[in-house]
Amino acid sequence: MEHDQRINLTHGSGGKSTRRLIESIILPAFRNPSLEVLSDAAMVGQPEGKLALTTDSFVVHPIIFPGGSIGKLAVNGTVNDLSVSGAKPLAILSSWIIEEGLPLDVFKREIAAMAEAASLVPVPIIGGDIKVVEKGKADSLFITTTGIGSIALDVNLGAQRVRPSDKIILSGPIGDHGITILMARGELELEADLKSDSRPLWSLIEPILKKAPTAVKWMRDPTRGGVATALNELARDCGLAIAIREEQVPVRDEVRGASEILGIDPLYIACEGQFLAVVEAKRSREVIEILRSTPGGEGAVEIGEIREYPPATVLGFTKYGGSRIIDMLVGEPLPRIC
Repeated sequence: MEHDQRINLTHGSGGKSTRRLIESIILPAFRNPSLEVLSDAAMVGQPEGKLALTTDSFVVHPIIFPGGSIGKLAVNGTVNDLSVSGAKPLAILSSWIIEEGLPLDVFKREIAAMAEAASLVPVPIIGGDIKVVEKGKADSLFITTTGIGSIALDVNLGAQRVRPSDKIILSGPIGDHGITILMARGELELEADLKSDSRPLWSLIEPILKKAPTAVKWMRDPTRGGVATALNELARDCGLAIAIREEQVPVRDEVRGASEILGIDPLYIACEGQFLAVVEAKRSREVIEILRSTPGGEGAVEIGEIREYPPATVLGFTKYGGSRIIDMLVGEPLPRIC
């Protein structure tokens, strides 16, 4: 492929150029036994317990940003969707839609970013697909990842288990990813040492599920729509009220300042490396201690609780005694962030 410095349509034809792209870039990066013989399906062993499946597409712009890139984001996003479902990541499949003319070095870099992100979990990338579209028909690179995971028999997460008095835990500061993307686009004239929080969450969640599997009732990673939307979805699913103490929600000064300039509530800004959990009230402190003793979980904090009334509603309370209804996100204030 020495003469190919950019992706062209033949790389998506299924012929020799496609094979060279796979053999020279993808296979060396994702080397694992599943890829020794290429076929139309990859095989995964059947674990004890339940299987979890998830899929997601990533169209972030720009594809490189402080703290990450589209490749890293794609792997972490799928790992995290499995993790908050209580599933240990077992394998990932990936599809790449590449715009004609993308520099080959850019594609190599994103493949390497995916391989590095997967190695940190660790989870193997066991297969995928490549499509190349004409110039102007896509924005550099789109990635779709599908993940499979295993849920242990003693893990049971879902809104149906949530009850009044349960506590809400947040793993760390919110809004870093969404604001970082805006700054990377040059849409926000603000100097700040801020980067995306994109990271795999399984290393934080696994200790909780091992040490206190029955204490955790529900989890979610607050990506598009942020914490506010994730909690509204929970409130509607369980039919109960959610009350959060807004001063307890960790927000970096840079994110808060940018949010004020934009007129956006930080509660609606996407995170890519944090999660929410609902836990039994009597075991909230235990779960927080587990998180804080795990690298990356030092910022875990209890931000609220479940109440009976008003049903299917999220309420925010200020330290001055005021309150407001926090509704579901309407519209898309920050498009193409993941």
